[in-house]
Amino acid sequence: MQREMSVSGTFYPSRALELERYFEHFSSAYDETSTLPDIKSRAVIVPHAGYVYSGYTANIAYRVLQKSGIKTFVVIGPSHRVAYDGVSLCDFSSYDTPFGSIAAATKLSQSLKEMFTLPCYLQAHAEHSTEVQFPFIKYYIEDASIVELVYSQMNPHTLSEIIDFLLSKEDVGVIISTDLSHFYTLKEASKLDSICLEAIKELDVGMLKRGCEACGHIGIEAMLLSTKKLGLHPHILDYRTSADASDDTSRVVGYVSACFA
Repeated sequence: MQREMSVSGTFYPSRALELERYFEHFSSAYDETSTLPDIKSRAVIVPHAGYVYSGYTANIAYRVLQKSGIKTFVVIGPSHRVAYDGVSLCDFSSYDTPFGSIAAATKLSQSLKEMFTLPCYLQAHAEHSTEVQFPFIKYYIEDASIVELVYSQMNPHTLSEIIDFLLSKEDVGVIISTDLSHFYTLKEASKLDSICLEAIKELDVGMLKRGCEACGHIGIEAMLLSTKKLGLHPHILDYRTSADASDDTSRVVGYVSACFA
């Protein structure tokens, strides 16, 4: 069973050449003003809006991941369309992208299913929060293999146990997908998002619960719990809002990328 694209042509270009130009533009724009951190990381937080808005922010994290040497990643994102309890994992053989398909990490997928008794809710996997990560992975990580996990209602500590298991394997990376606040003015969004950023910087779950309005707050909390246990250090790679692309400051969405090493 192949995981087909569901938001190609809307959240990101459907043509490989156009997609490649996006990535080249994001990288050259970053390199004009910044230097990529000399960090080897296999655990990141990335946004999941349309590439026009959040692609630049996500691109930095994938360039960091590229330097890790890791080939197997688990992409974890929140369900926006289907409500259920827990995490969904389906037996896909591959994941389609405009650059071609990404192989499924079948052995890892089976281990996750057996250890955590994860069901498959197929409808939940027509999900943009995870899918928008796939072209980045295909482009930046040669011979990559992945597993897609889509969660709905669940305890962050339970998701953290899954992340603990994944990061206990030295050849596996974890990608947490989330956007930050939605549809506030730029001033209001900056204030709310600063809570999320500070919580990530301090690995402070308590602070996260004092006003961070990320749609993937469960994933962020789970990642903070796991990375704190492992003694990893957080690094904020980029923060911006949709206003940086649209110039509309009346209703913005916030985006962050971060890595842990």
